[in-house]
Amino acid sequence: MRKTKRFPVEGPNSLWHVYKTVPFWKVMRNFIVIQLARYSPFLSFKNWLYRTFLQMEVGPQTSFGLMVMLDIMFPEKIMIGKNSVIGYNTTILAHEYLIKEYRLGDVIIGDEVMIGANSTILPGVVIGNGAIVAAGTVVHRSIEPGSFVGGNPMRVIYTKEEMQKRTEENESATTYQ
Repeated sequence: MRKTKRFPVEGPNSLWHVYKTVPFWKVMRNFIVIQLARYSPFLSFKNWLYRTFLQMEVGPQTSFGLMVMLDIMFPEKIMIGKNSVIGYNTTILAHEYLIKEYRLGDVIIGDEVMIGANSTILPGVVIGNGAIVAAGTVVHRSIEPGSFVGGNPMRVIYTKEEMQKRTEENESATTYQ
């Protein structure tokens, strides 16, 4: 389940109320920083930009692939642990603007998480330590530590225990060759 806070709006859809919810100049600054980082090949420079200008929590040795798109309005709601990989062209959202309301939610990505290319992470989810998200997945609910998930709709492909068993089988098979 996702944990988001709901804010109802009256009149036009919630996106018409955007600058009542977030300052225009904050969005402009975030846009420039995110676009600079999206095209940069320097991982430590990207992490520095995100920590310094977007107030994100980014763990050491975390890697953002080329073209990763972070939430432009509320990037400070994104927290990523150490030694994680965010794949090419992944989108991480901390907001949703809907017709009658908008929603905000923290996105917490644990340590040593692998997120495949072209994935979308929706607001209010927690991705546990050691989880693997297959390429192209829409993460619409939280993921248990060590799980392997994929698809749209997202489903659990392997639990932590099943992943450990597969790893042990692969290691023993390699030993006998």
